[in-house]
Amino acid sequence: MSSFWEDRIVFVTGASGLVGGWLTRALLDSGAQVVALVRDSAPRSLLVREGDVENIEVVRGDVSDLTLLRRTMAEYSVGTVVHLAAQTIVGVANLDPVGTLETNVRGTWNVLEAARQSRAQQVVVASSDKAYGSPESLPYRENHPLRGTFPYDVSKSCADLLCAMYATSFKLPVVVARCGNIFGGGDLNLSRAIPGVILSTIKGERFRIRSDGAFIRDFLYAKDAAAAYMLLAEGLAANTSLAGEAFNFSLGIRFSVLDVVQLVLELMNRQDLKPIIENTVTGEIREQSLDSSKAEQMLGWAPVYGMRDGLKETIGWYEQFFDSRRRREPANGQVDSDIYHDLPNK
Repeated sequence: MSSFWEDRIVFVTGASGLVGGWLTRALLDSGAQVVALVRDSAPRSLLVREGDVENIEVVRGDVSDLTLLRRTMAEYSVGTVVHLAAQTIVGVANLDPVGTLETNVRGTWNVLEAARQSRAQQVVVASSDKAYGSPESLPYRENHPLRGTFPYDVSKSCADLLCAMYATSFKLPVVVARCGNIFGGGDLNLSRAIPGVILSTIKGERFRIRSDGAFIRDFLYAKDAAAAYMLLAEGLAANTSLAGEAFNFSLGIRFSVLDVVQLVLELMNRQDLKPIIENTVTGEIREQSLDSSKAEQMLGWAPVYGMRDGLKETIGWYEQFFDSRRRREPANGQVDSDIYHDLPNK
């Protein structure tokens, strides 16, 4: 285990989200002191369910508050910043583009500015393969132009350009991680495909695929994503010339949405639950995949989990989670409406 993190003060935005929970656990296990920015009370989040919230400093607020960010980084003498907070749902971005831009673009420049003023030693910004926009060719490499078209994609393109600006103009030690579709236990946004199909299967229902099932994506297990962010911070500390660079992280395997759904059904022994193809989705890039060779060569990175192993752990997490919810159902037999409801599945 690296001694880099021992007693290091790490500020994590978006700590109550999917990767935030796994990252917080990994940081604590490595000896770091974690200061977490938490916007909403999320009692079902990994951060709370795993008890890690009791072992960290929690700052209530969000990335729209520059004064709060400056105060937090200065008062806690933050050494490393990992910026995960974002509005990550494509459908929400299409419905509320301004809100998404406020969070993802303004929120990022607020974090970068606060980090600049507090002289943070490393800043890692979580981005997405969607920052590249529509592909000229696949897989994406880091020199692919950033040309998002749809609202979410544009928000990530802009955020990444801000990182490059702060690195070049203000010498801020910031690096960008562009990951494929991250999945894993603790993702309570059940409109996403993987948690959605797991829930449908647990309920014995056929999963509804919003697209035609042929959209191509690249994936990364949440534990591997958390490890990638930590490795980036370590790499930047060892080599400050990495400032302003972006790195891709993914399995490097092309999966269609239908492929993933069928793999989940296979792992849950419910191939009889044939998915329903709705083919109603709009405003999304059709094919995406990443080349992670830069991270492999410059950082020595490689994913620990393949798709099958990651899905097995993910399914196990949700089966335990939903089983515990069922045991707490009210005596009148009504189900918990915040979990078991009709979902606009991917």
